[in-house]
Amino acid sequence: MILIDPPNAAGYGRLWSHLASDVSYDELHAFAATLGIPPRGFDRDHYDVPAERYADVVAAGATPVSSRELVRRLIGAGLRRRKHGGP
Repeated sequence: MILIDPPNAAGYGRLWSHLASDVSYDELHAFAATLGIPPRGFDRDHYDVPAERYADVVAAGATPVSSRELVRRLIGAGLRRRKHGGP
């Protein structure tokens, strides 16, 4: 399932959502490509999506979840990739 959390991550003067899949990276990359989300937006296990694209991504079929739920689902699917050097 494709998941998106609310745009609550600040960076570069704007807010961002995280787009992820709890099925596979292939599913995630294919979904992102259909929306024209560039590959450079992929960060370890998710795509960063600017707040102004949130409604369009949900309309295209992404399921809105909390940030905590998104991480929980990634961990449960074995798809979570933590930053290097993290605990």
